[in-house]
Amino acid sequence: MTLTTAHDGTLHHLWLDSAALAGNLLGDPARRRIDVFIPEGETGEGLPLLIDIVGYTAGGPAHTNWKNFGETVPDRAARLIAEGEMPPCVIAFPDCFTKLGGNQYINSAAMGPWDDILRAEIVPFIEQNFGCGGAGRRGIFGKSSGGYGAIVHALLHPDFWSAAACHSGDMAFELCYLPEFPKVVRALQKTDGSIRKWLEAFWAAPKVKGDDFHILMSLAMCATYDPAPDQPWGVRLPVTMDTCELIEDRWANWLAWDPVVMAREKAAGLKQMKALHIECGDADQYDLVYGARRLRRVLEAAGVEHSYAEFPDNHSSIDYRMDVSLPLLAKALSE
Repeated sequence: MTLTTAHDGTLHHLWLDSAALAGNLLGDPARRRIDVFIPEGETGEGLPLLIDIVGYTAGGPAHTNWKNFGETVPDRAARLIAEGEMPPCVIAFPDCFTKLGGNQYINSAAMGPWDDILRAEIVPFIEQNFGCGGAGRRGIFGKSSGGYGAIVHALLHPDFWSAAACHSGDMAFELCYLPEFPKVVRALQKTDGSIRKWLEAFWAAPKVKGDDFHILMSLAMCATYDPAPDQPWGVRLPVTMDTCELIEDRWANWLAWDPVVMAREKAAGLKQMKALHIECGDADQYDLVYGARRLRRVLEAAGVEHSYAEFPDNHSSIDYRMDVSLPLLAKALSE
């Protein structure tokens, strides 16, 4: 474990050897870095624990690195604590990056058992090292793919997590994912329809084009929601390669992981959460605001107490919204 000094606090750099990731299909490293922020004057003992799960193409340490024209998340938290806006808490930043460019933080036969890794390996490892968290004192938050992971973990494990914040999380899959597949099919046609050839060319390229990240993201979602371990890196499409028509049984596997769909059956469990926050920009370029509105409607119908916000912005560079969510989570978990 190494240390660096953050603004009004200490940043610990830990390494976890994940047994659950050993021998994974993607060939991702099982040794993972976890940065942990401890506020000034604290050891972590007895404090609530917040887990920051980041968006697609990022890893947890991206939120602790130097940032131009802005604050790192540890600096943001330190400022909010110093201003009296939030009580002290431990914030952890695990590296959950994968060869396919990101993570949705659920168990997948292709991507890895990331739900289990978070709850059974990462959280206990942090709590044992710093004496923080524990039952009733754990929260999870994130944006985009991280927002998706936060709300899905809340839906699946309200007995483990006691607070969650979903910033612009993936939901309403037919709006945020399906429109990308004509582009995916067109891109794969350049490699004779071979997913293997496309991925190998992507990894071998000296420079990655911005549009290719969106193709990679769609392939990563395939490996997440409808994994096919017998296919290259577990990827198969939910559409036909020639006409881009939906393959209904495959798409059904995707929809089972849509938070709006999941909430129709699992919303009642959220009533035991101490805090639940959902928000999205009203000009989100991935149309996620419509999914957020749908989820809000489901939660209201189920009588689940939560806070909801729409703000005048899109999907990009919205870390400033943590000024809302971090105090909300930390206060709830400190009571």
